[in-house]
Amino acid sequence: MTTDFSLEDDWQQASIAVRAGQQRSAEGEHSEPIFATSSFVFGSAAEAAARFSGEDKGNIYSRFTNPTVATFERRLAAMEGGEACVATSSGMAAITATCLGLLSAGDHVVASESLFGTAVALFDKYLSRYGIKTTFVTLTDLDEWQAAVKPNTKMLFLETPANPLTQIGDIRTLAELAHANNAWLVVDNCFCTPVLQKPLELGADIVIHSATKYLDGQGRCIGGAVVGPADLVGEQVYGFLRTAGPTMSPFNAWVFLKGLETLEIRMERICSNAQKLADWLEQQSSVSRVHFPGLESHPQHALAQQQQTGPGGIVTFELNGGQDAAWKLIDSTKLISITANLGDTRSTITHPASTTHSRLAPEARAKAGIRDGAVRIATGLEHIDDIIADVARGIGV
Repeated sequence: MTTDFSLEDDWQQASIAVRAGQQRSAEGEHSEPIFATSSFVFGSAAEAAARFSGEDKGNIYSRFTNPTVATFERRLAAMEGGEACVATSSGMAAITATCLGLLSAGDHVVASESLFGTAVALFDKYLSRYGIKTTFVTLTDLDEWQAAVKPNTKMLFLETPANPLTQIGDIRTLAELAHANNAWLVVDNCFCTPVLQKPLELGADIVIHSATKYLDGQGRCIGGAVVGPADLVGEQVYGFLRTAGPTMSPFNAWVFLKGLETLEIRMERICSNAQKLADWLEQQSSVSRVHFPGLESHPQHALAQQQQTGPGGIVTFELNGGQDAAWKLIDSTKLISITANLGDTRSTITHPASTTHSRLAPEARAKAGIRDGAVRIATGLEHIDDIIADVARGIGV
């Protein structure tokens, strides 16, 4: 966990992504080193005692203090505008650490029903075993959020844009609702990254990341992160990580640091490809609906323009022929990778109903609007003409 980063006040995001957080060693290295060590040596028994007591902020053990991981934490915190960042072993570990670090038995959570399927399972199946109950609501229905709040509600949780239908949650309004009820607003910013959206600036208390996705950008490593205030993230979430140990490895942190350096230019190309693909899909007779915030037909298009600087790279569309048509398209691809991951340099394609959201009951999928004919494409960096040609083959254009 790191809070003591500093940077030039007038740096832009691209410069922060390349330069922020690095503290060079005595070797004078230009690129950040990988500190592949499990433990650290103390100069004396007194220094060891000072480290363990917290009087000395130096390194102790790589489960919770490692210089490479700390560099990644400082950089991502700077990019999000947060005071502290805790890096974790996965995006789901980031959500788990946030919930178990901040919540207690008897607490209540209001969460969007349009969460990643595994996140829904975490809240519904596992946290409930420990007395933490969750009410799921429609992401875009503010009246439902209001009605679901109880006296013991401690957290409002959402991802925006949502997976896979790209619904947009009103971060500023939900932050006001949370704070009026002495609760925290936690926003999963995986789809936008700090390049396209700054939830903390809009009033959110905590930002969650699956670093596995766009922060890495090349599908190489698994990791997650929690960003927010020093008292919540830097103490309580960090305290859970130190004890329970869902830790990011130094190697993965180094990979994510390299990913952050190119994040802005990658997101520019990804957004451009996604917009062109969505525009083309809207013109196809075999496509009944396209879900993409960059389209004027998107129900929250105006809100997306207000709180995002780009539409993102996720395009979900529904085919008239249901699952048979969806699987036919997926199986016909020669360029796009069939995988449930996203945020890669390579475009990916998946069938949400039978993969990422297959653990949800059919009625829950139906309530969330995830139909059997829906296909999700996460655009990568390939030429857009090749992406469109690959999709056109599968829908008979």
